[in-house]
Amino acid sequence: MKTILTLLSVVLLSSCSFNGMFLEPFKLPSNIQRLDLISCADTSIYKFEPETHRPTFLINDQDTVETDYTIESVMFESANGNKLNGCLLKSKNGNPTATILHFHGNGGLLVRYFDKITPLIKYGFQVFVFDYSGFGFSDGEATRENVLIDGNSALTYLKSRDDVKNTKLVIYGQSLGGHLSAVVAEQRQDEIDGLVVEGAFSSHKDVAAEHAWIFGRLLVSEKYSAKESIKNYKKPVLIIHSSEDDVIPFEMGQTIFNNANAPKELYEIKNCHICCPKFYADSIAYKIKAMIK
Repeated sequence: MKTILTLLSVVLLSSCSFNGMFLEPFKLPSNIQRLDLISCADTSIYKFEPETHRPTFLINDQDTVETDYTIESVMFESANGNKLNGCLLKSKNGNPTATILHFHGNGGLLVRYFDKITPLIKYGFQVFVFDYSGFGFSDGEATRENVLIDGNSALTYLKSRDDVKNTKLVIYGQSLGGHLSAVVAEQRQDEIDGLVVEGAFSSHKDVAAEHAWIFGRLLVSEKYSAKESIKNYKKPVLIIHSSEDDVIPFEMGQTIFNNANAPKELYEIKNCHICCPKFYADSIAYKIKAMIK
């Protein structure tokens, strides 16, 4: 009996651990005005305006980096009651013809994802990025349940804006956000014009199995699944995945594509995980415009 109880305890603890591995938020205190993020590649320095949390970027520890887009920082309410921080990014040159709702990956905070999506702005897109509950300046707890609620709430908020209503609207998700994007797109497909899924895992169980074989598949609960949701999505979808992706296997992108309905395209690229806009912005912009014309 003691042995059985011990095994059950191990299983339960492992299950909690596995289910918690999907989200690695970087939470910021509401009064922070400067953030230095050190990575193996570089040190990024951000300044935040009090109350609005509008970010600016610094170089040489003091000089402001000039961008070719404007940044409007907002707080909006999720259906779970949490206040979420988002930024609408617009080109300084001309009016946008389409809007991208960006769902970011499982870690960090929104400013760390700017360079993974902003290259598309110069091609006529305005981009809305936001932090899920428990990330950055957003309230609440980071859970998979909240992530799904937050994704839907971000779409609801974005569609309420006058500067979005007359534009085509595309959901673009990367990594965990790519998995999420397929689920939200299926639930809200009548309200969007297209979907882009980049570097996404096919399901929570599938990606858990990559790390812990059969144990991951058994111990992880499947809250929702991209490879199942995409079966019910009927609008255009572009699935992007690098054959050199060392985080999410290329085969998972293929699985999502195989389960998707036409019109659909699988865009196989090279280079790192969710780096497509950095290296292929012109191709992506062309494909998205063709998809929603």
